[in-house]
Amino acid sequence: MRIVIAGGHGQIALRLERLLSARGYEVAGIIRNLAQGDDLREAGAEPVLCDLESASVEQVAAILQGAEAAVFAAGAGPGSGAARKHTVDLGAAVLFADAAERARVSRFVMISSMGADARHPGDEVFDAYLRAKGEADDHVRTRLGLEWTILRPGALTDDPGTGLVHLAARTGRGAVPRDDVAAVVAELVETPATAGLTLELVSGSTPFPVAVKDVAGN
Repeated sequence: MRIVIAGGHGQIALRLERLLSARGYEVAGIIRNLAQGDDLREAGAEPVLCDLESASVEQVAAILQGAEAAVFAAGAGPGSGAARKHTVDLGAAVLFADAAERARVSRFVMISSMGADARHPGDEVFDAYLRAKGEADDHVRTRLGLEWTILRPGALTDDPGTGLVHLAARTGRGAVPRDDVAAVVAELVETPATAGLTLELVSGSTPFPVAVKDVAGN
């Protein structure tokens, strides 16, 4: 299986690339800076140069051609302003979903954020971020050609993963290590029975493979 990850140099994406490549998948990560290529190769992924803020749907669909799954893990980053929340967290996500549908990549996992809501009030940058993520999630839900799953992690930490999570439609606020987010995303990619679900994720007491099977109804 070929899997393409948008935002291939992100902290979750690099962890995910290691996990997926270790499982034997052919993994490609989209990056906008060639200098990041070696980090992706070290993680077992093929770097693909593309700027999702300026690329066309056709260009991204060409990258996705032949892939069986796509993961949106891109983000403008904590140091960016409201404008880039709109162009990356919303615009790039919409572009990637549309391109995946055009390339007939059925399995699609969106890494979103707890609290994402297109109607979220407020004038701070983080408010703009939550609105952008919410709008992107809403758009993905309209893509009838995608078997989409939206994952909304709580506050992200760099603590070592425990493999124990709480995954549900509503979990309540909490934190979760990036290691565990990546592990859950890898499991979701392999579990198309979670298609059509929007899930929140925080640390918990359930091993992540069991948590994914539980929400999938297996």
